Amino acid sequence: MKCAIFLAEGFEPCEALITVDILRRGQVLIDTVAIGNDLLVKSSQKVVILADKLFSEIDPASYDVLIFPGGKLGTQNLEAFAPVVEAMKSHFDNGKLTCAICAAPSILGHQGMLKGRKYTCFPSFDDASYGGCFMQELAVKDGNLITGRGMGATVEFARAILAELVDEEVMRKVEYGMQYEHSFRTLSA
Repeated sequence: MKCAIFLAEGFEPCEALITVDILRRGQVLIDTVAIGNDLLVKSSQKVVILADKLFSEIDPASYDVLIFPGGKLGTQNLEAFAPVVEAMKSHFDNGKLTCAICAAPSILGHQGMLKGRKYTCFPSFDDASYGGCFMQELAVKDGNLITGRGMGATVEFARAILAELVDEEVMRKVEYGMQYEHSFRTLSA
């Protein structure tokens, strides 16, 4: 499995980096992809990250999973970049796993991808016009869609993605390595 997580100026750093960390712990290949012309991307908290690749260097269709972190400005910048929105829509329409957290699910909502779907997002980014069922959960999976509520939900969001990509044994090892409570009790008994 091959994943891409898209970084736009103003992205929420924890939503991106915790997701990358958890997937890499599970031995899942994930590229950090800058949507601008520079591999250096400044987050909403002014943390500068060196992305693995530029959007112009990749073929989004070659990835099994596309991931979109939030952050108000980051989400605005992702949505303003038409090629990434086109990639998101094509990926989703082709039944491939599409994941967004915090403000980023609003992009899917604006594109009609949440119609008839269960989802979550940062509550102030929910809108009845999306036509889906907003859930007050940390992370929600509905078919080929995984959404997360916000920065505090990132571990659950990333776990939901990883659970789709690896077997139960790998999942337990990753959770134990993170000292995730549920797994810790299971493996230490």
